[in-house]
Amino acid sequence: MNFNFIIVLDIQFDYKIQDWGISIQDRQDCTRSSKNHFCTFKKRFTFMIFIKKISLVLCVLVGIGCTSNQQFDILILNGTVYDGSLNDPKQIDVGIIQNKIIELGELTDRQALRIIDAKGLVVAPGFIDLHAHLEPIFDLSDCESHVRQGVTTSLGGPDGRGPIPFGMYVDSLAQLGVGMNVGFLVGHNSVRREVMNLDNRKPTPVELQQMKSLVAQAMDEGAFGISTGLKYLPGSFSELEEIVELSKEASKKGGIYTSHIRDEGLEVMASVEEAISISEKADIPVVLTHHKVIGKPMWGKSNETLGLVDQAREKGLNITMDQYPYNASYTGISVLIPAWARAGGNEKFIERLKNPKLRDSIKKGIVFNILNDRGGDDLDRVQFAKVRWMPELEGKTLKYWCELKGLKPTTANGAELVIEAQVKGGASCIFHAMDENDVINIMKHPQTMIASDGRLVKLGDGHPHPRWYGTFPRVLGRYVRERGILSLSEAIYKMTSMPAKVMGLNDRGSIGVGKKADLTIFNSETILDKATFEQPHQYSEGIEYVLINGQLAVDKGEFKPIKSGEVLLKN
Repeated sequence: MNFNFIIVLDIQFDYKIQDWGISIQDRQDCTRSSKNHFCTFKKRFTFMIFIKKISLVLCVLVGIGCTSNQQFDILILNGTVYDGSLNDPKQIDVGIIQNKIIELGELTDRQALRIIDAKGLVVAPGFIDLHAHLEPIFDLSDCESHVRQGVTTSLGGPDGRGPIPFGMYVDSLAQLGVGMNVGFLVGHNSVRREVMNLDNRKPTPVELQQMKSLVAQAMDEGAFGISTGLKYLPGSFSELEEIVELSKEASKKGGIYTSHIRDEGLEVMASVEEAISISEKADIPVVLTHHKVIGKPMWGKSNETLGLVDQAREKGLNITMDQYPYNASYTGISVLIPAWARAGGNEKFIERLKNPKLRDSIKKGIVFNILNDRGGDDLDRVQFAKVRWMPELEGKTLKYWCELKGLKPTTANGAELVIEAQVKGGASCIFHAMDENDVINIMKHPQTMIASDGRLVKLGDGHPHPRWYGTFPRVLGRYVRERGILSLSEAIYKMTSMPAKVMGLNDRGSIGVGKKADLTIFNSETILDKATFEQPHQYSEGIEYVLINGQLAVDKGEFKPIKSGEVLLKN
């Protein structure tokens, strides 16, 4: 019986055998030694495995129906399936073989190597983080802090900080292996620094061409687009024409443009308008990344920034946003220092401080930013997160440091300590300078996606922003279940299908036959972020299973460091 079955398949799929790795010599040797039994048992077993793979591919890609006795690798039963669209959920089962969803429907009578009973649980596409700081990934390649949030795919290289040289970086990462799927943007700041260091000037024509070549090369090597960080050095020294010219190189290859806009405080309107202008002039989709309005004078202004987005879309421009669900930001303390004062790097900054007039101007600029921008008009709103030269400050505030040094907590004294911190090498800080009403307003906008702006982190390392651990569960627990700001379908859509579309990932971000088996299964009644600004090193609750390319990276709430992710390249 096996003899006849194998002969028929040999005839039908003969042209496919080499594609699946069986050489012609192997097939001929197998045939010559099989006068009575066609093949030895070992050869026959191997042959049958390859035939199974061939028939599986035909089933998925050509549309041939799978046989009713097909055994799945993983079968998810009794779950409430949200497919990533805004449609209502369905009570259907999900059958997975290898890294793909093979069948949906009533599958309770089918067999599988592993059956997951998802009764009472939500089955969703794996969450896609459109703004992730993956810089530590070579040390934290299992990506645990992200995967435990239900994230199966992340886009790295935001804020102008993408890797250079691009191709070498992604090749090395692919060899190492990763815990989730990762793609990368080419960073404008990285490119500009490579060509022009930290110079505060326009590029020469030769330098501009060098930068364009670097962007084009990165796009050829698989970058998903270009990112800018126009609040940071050296991006803050660039003008519109430079950014447009570089963005055109990304646009030619179907890339996107994501931007930490030039200013999110007093000049936020002009900065949003600049991003919209880049979209129009470079003919490129634009994502206003971690969109917010910051600083007390701007609280309540989100209606105006969202109005600009709506107007641009009415003109046919592809403008979207991403957002993290917190009213505090995270970046270097240098953000309080005027950009001009930091041109050339920290040594030049220290040199300028020796000039009394320049020092006075620098201090005035810092005071202004404490009052009107990230400082939130209160030294207690500036919280230290990573301080290598004084770790005991981590978790404490600028006000605390003033008092520790016997100083009154005035903005002038705060500015002096900001200078001291930068001279010592800088520090990372959490800035509690946003209004919750603006956070909600932006979240509800139909063009806003959820993204963490989180950095891969190891438990106990520093005093990070809680978004590094809790972004996606926080939205589902606090803003969906507890507050009703979004429906569950809306939230999942903003975490899955919408960012997948932005990245051009046609096989991820939704649940359907033939899609990659990236899935997050959670309890909608218990899911909740646990990380706080006081105690950030806490994993979230309620994420029960995470499948990445068909393999269980979280199983019954337990993380598995299997590194089943892929390094994704833009087609």
